Order: sequence, then C-alpha cells, then structure tokens
Amino acid sequence: MIAICPNPFRDAELNITRQAVKLLNEAGFETAVCPVFAEENDPVIPEKMETQRLGDVARDCTLIIVIGGDGTILAASRQIKGLEVPLLGVNLGTKGFMTTLEPEDICLIVKAAKGEYRISKRMMLDVSLIRDGRAIYTDYALNDAVVHGYGDCVKISAWCDGERITSFSGDGVIISTATGSTGYSMSAGGPIVEPEADAMILSPICAHMMSARSFVLGPGRRISVKTEKLHGRRAYLSVDGNSVIDLANGDMLVAEKSEHSTLMVDMGLKSFYELAYEKLT
Repeated sequence: MIAICPNPFRDAELNITRQAVKLLNEAGFETAVCPVFAEENDPVIPEKMETQRLGDVARDCTLIIVIGGDGTILAASRQIKGLEVPLLGVNLGTKGFMTTLEPEDICLIVKAAKGEYRISKRMMLDVSLIRDGRAIYTDYALNDAVVHGYGDCVKISAWCDGERITSFSGDGVIISTATGSTGYSMSAGGPIVEPEADAMILSPICAHMMSARSFVLGPGRRISVKTEKLHGRRAYLSVDGNSVIDLANGDMLVAEKSEHSTLMVDMGLKSFYELAYEKLT
C-alpha cells in the first residue's frame, strides 16, 4: 500500500492528491489518502473523499507520499515514529528543502512506487526534558528541539558530554539535526549542513553576547541545555514545531542521536547543493 498524505490547506480540493491516486491506481498500486492537519469530516476535505489515519495504515505501507511543504513532512514523520517507511515529498510549500518533487513532476510518483529511487537516510534526535531529576517528557525530532522565551529574555546554559560550552541570555536556543539546519537554525545564523550528515547543531537565538556562536557537534555527543533564573519569566520547549511544553526554572533539555532514522526518497533530480543555491538566492 502507498499512503498519500496531503496538506488540504495547500492542495486545494485535493486536486493533486486525486491525480496521484489516479496515477498509482492505474499502475496497479493500492492507495490510502491520509490528510495531514485535518480530521475526518473536516470541511477542507471534499465530500465523498474516503480518508484514513496515517498511523492506522503506516505499517502496511511501502511508501508515503507527502503533498505539502516541509512542515507537512515533519507532521507526517511524527505520525510514523519508529517506522522506517520512505517519505517522498511533493512541494506545495515555500522553500521545500525536504521535498523531492514539484507538482509538475507528479508523474514520477509511479517510478517511486516501483522502488526506483535512492534512499536519503536522515539522523534524528532523542529528546528528553528532565525536571527534578526525572524525565517528564520524551520525544523524537527530525528537525529540531527549541527552547524559547515567551517574548522574554531567558538565561541559557549548554553542555556537551558534561562540559560547559556556552552560557548566555537571549531569546532561546536551537538543537537541530543536519536536516533541520536549513530551518529555524539557519534563520538564527546557524550553518547549513548537508542533510545526510550525522551531526547536531547548537544555535543561540538572538543572544545578548557577541561571542555566542553555533556549534556543530558529532553524533556521539550528548547535549544538555538548562533554563536558569527565569524568575517569573516564561519559556517553552517545542519539538519539530509541535508539542509545546512550558518550562520551569532549572529544567534540563537533553538531546542525543536517536536509534531511529527518517528515510527520505531522492529521485535524483537535483543535488542538495543545487537545491540550496536555488532556494537561497
């Protein structure tokens, strides 16, 4: 089975989704339409369009086609946590660093369904939030884990394998994967890292210290980030743009390489370098 996961707020009337279903069905493939960011009977889903939940069908899928932008891919990847089913992105977003095809390339999904592609294996992060010595929240991240103030300047300290690497006051800090390096991390001044690299990037957000810079760390490292001296100020943790959790003074965010990976489909149309040049110029 092949799951087609559209963002119905970008694929108007699910026209591209219908085209994908038609192409795949005519080629002999079973499909399931699993909208992202919409529930069953949501007004944005056309009437008589039969839909399913991705989490219910993912184990039976050989390929997941995501129709939307990078945020749609992140949302789909969160729904298949622990399952290494290849994801193929069709770009209806703005930048689309994680997507492989543009709408005009939609016919290539049949080639992908036949397994004619290269796998791009992406490192993920295991994320834990420690409070009073106990993990109160755990998650995976394909893109990043972000500690951010609610409009307040917050004190941040970060360690690598127990060694302090930075302390500063600012808007927050981002721990990203190489895949996430072209997202919020890049906007905060972090480096662009080729997406298949096993690396973690620690990027301060609007630090009130000129010497606060990004660090690129190896996959065997363990990053710890502590929120300190909040004193009534509020801060939160966000993982891949979701799961917003309010932080308390002294909370510790811990991130390290996950045993899980995300598999992205590469159809070989453009290299990452060519894609980055086009989208950033």
